[in-house]
Amino acid sequence: MATGNDVQFAAESGSLTFAQPVRNQVFALGRVARSFAILLLLAAVAGLIRSRAALAQSEGTEAKDASLIASERQVVTVPVIIDGRVLFRVRGVTAFPAAERATTIAQRIRAVAEDRAIPPSALYLVANDHWTEIVGGENSIMGVFDADAVAEAPGLSRQALAQIYLKNISSALEQYRAEREPVQLARNVFRIAGWTFLLLLVELAMLGSLRWLTVRIGQRYHSAIEQIETETFRLIRAESIWVAMRFATRLFALVAALAIFYVYLHIALDYLPWTRPLSSDLHALTIAPLLVLAREAVAAIPRLLVIVVIVSVARYVSRLARFFFSAIESGAITFSGFEAEWSKPTYNLVRLLIIAFAAMVCYPYIPGSRSEAFKGITIFVGVLFSFGSSSLLANIIAGYTMAYRRAFHVGDRIKVGDLIGDVTQIGLMVTHMRSIKNEELVVPNSVILNSNVINYASLSHKQGLILHTAVGIGYETPWRQVEAMLLMAAERTPRLLREPAPFVLQLSLNDFAVTYELNVYCDQPSEMDRLYADLHRSVLDVFNEFGVQIMTPAYVADPAEPKVVAQEEWFAKPAEAAAPLKISKNA
Repeated sequence: MATGNDVQFAAESGSLTFAQPVRNQVFALGRVARSFAILLLLAAVAGLIRSRAALAQSEGTEAKDASLIASERQVVTVPVIIDGRVLFRVRGVTAFPAAERATTIAQRIRAVAEDRAIPPSALYLVANDHWTEIVGGENSIMGVFDADAVAEAPGLSRQALAQIYLKNISSALEQYRAEREPVQLARNVFRIAGWTFLLLLVELAMLGSLRWLTVRIGQRYHSAIEQIETETFRLIRAESIWVAMRFATRLFALVAALAIFYVYLHIALDYLPWTRPLSSDLHALTIAPLLVLAREAVAAIPRLLVIVVIVSVARYVSRLARFFFSAIESGAITFSGFEAEWSKPTYNLVRLLIIAFAAMVCYPYIPGSRSEAFKGITIFVGVLFSFGSSSLLANIIAGYTMAYRRAFHVGDRIKVGDLIGDVTQIGLMVTHMRSIKNEELVVPNSVILNSNVINYASLSHKQGLILHTAVGIGYETPWRQVEAMLLMAAERTPRLLREPAPFVLQLSLNDFAVTYELNVYCDQPSEMDRLYADLHRSVLDVFNEFGVQIMTPAYVADPAEPKVVAQEEWFAKPAEAAAPLKISKNA
C-alpha cells in the first residue's frame, strides 16, 4: 500500500507524481503494453494481407474456372468452301469433326453442280424430327440440326437456317456452272492476258524510272555528298553514301515491283475457278508471314535502335583509335618508351577490345538472343571454335609477343632454325621471309617464338656485323706472315668496314696445321653471302701470291711442290684477264 511518503498530490499543478519504485513498475508495464499492441498490430496486418491473398487466389481460381467453362462452351466451326468462296460454316462432333463434315458437304455440292440434269431450283428441304435435310435431286447434300442453329445465332430456328443454307447452295451451283462455260472461260483468259500485258508495261516503266532517278540523283546531289565527306574529315565517305542511296532506290523499286506483281496475281488467279482458291489463300501464303515478320520487326525496333547506337559509337571510337595510332606510327605523336612499330599491333588489340565490348553490350538487345535456339547455336559455334582454334590462337599470341619483343623488323636478315632469309612481312599468324635463293619462306609465328632466332641486322648499323672465315696453315709458315696475309686479303675485299679494323684469331693448334680465323666487319647483312665470296677470293689470291699452301680441309703428306696457283695462271681460260694487281714486297 502506498503511504504518504510514497504518494504526493501536487495541488498546484493538478498532476499526479509517483515515487521512483512505483514509477519504474509503471514504465515497465507501459513497455509491455506497447510491445503487446505492436504485436497485435502486426498480427492484424499479416491477417489482412493473408486474407487479401486468399481472396485474390480464390478470384483467380474462379476466373480460371469461368474461362475454362467459356472455352468449353465455345464451338469450333469450319467453313464450307466452293471455288474459293465461303458459303457458310458448320460445327462438328467428336465422331464427325467439323473439318471432315465441311469437306464432305463441299464434295456433295460439287457432285450436284457437275450433274447439269439437276437445276438449282430442284433443291428442296426435307424436315424430320431432329434435323432438316437439304436434298438435290435424289442426293442428300447435308443435314441441319438444332445445334447448328444455336451455334450460328441465339434464337435462330433450324428451319430458317436450313433455308439460308439452301439459298447459298443454289447460288453456288449457278456460279459453279456459269464460270465453267466455254464463252466465260475465253473471256476470263482474255482478261488475264490483258492484265499480263499491263503488268509488263508497268514493270518496264518502273525500270526506266529507276535508271532516270539514279542519274538524276547523281547529277543533283554530287557536290553536296562530296562536301559531306570533306566536312566530316572523311569519317563519312562519299562512296558509302552513293552505295546506300543506290541500295535504297533499288530496294524501293523491288518492293514496288513485288507489290504490283502481288496485285496482278490476286486479280489474275481470281478469274479462273480452279485458281481462285489459290488467290484466296494468297494473303495467307505471302502477306500473312510478312505481317508477322513486320510485327516482330516493329516490336524489335527499340532494341535495334540501341544496337545501331552501340555499333555506331564503337565504329567511331575505333576510327579515332586508328587515327591516333596512325599518328604515332607516322611520328606525329610520340611517347617515351613506346615504339612507333608497336602502333599497328596495339591498334589491332584496342579494336578487338572495342568490338568485344560492343558485342557484349549488344547481346541482350539482339532479337531472339534469349531463345533456346540462339543459345544452342552460340554454344555450338563456341565448341567448334575451341576445338579448331588452338593453333590459330597460338600463332596470334605469338605474333603479338614477337611484335612487342622487337626481335626483328621488316628487312632484317635473320636465321630461324635452319632457315636464313630477309624478313619481308610480319603477319599476325605467320612471318614471310625471302631466302638467299630468292625463295619465299612462310614460318608460323609459334615456331619462331619457340625457336632460337639469330638477327644479323640488329647491331650491324651501330657496331657492325662480324664475318669470319677459317684457314689451316702448316707449322712451317710463320704465324705473323699468315696474319699479315689475312689482313691484306681483308683490305682487298670491297664493301667491308675499315673501322673497326679486321683482326685474326688463332683458334687451335692441330696435328698438322694451325687454324687461323679472319674476322671482318660489315654493315650490309643482306649482302653477307656475296661478301663471304669476295673475302674467300681475296684470301686465295693473297696466299697464292706469296706461295703459302692452305692445308685444310685435310692433310696427308708434304707434296713435292707447294699446292699454289702461279700468278700468271690466275686468268686461265675461260676466265677473262683483269688489271694486274700491284703487290707490295713489304706486305
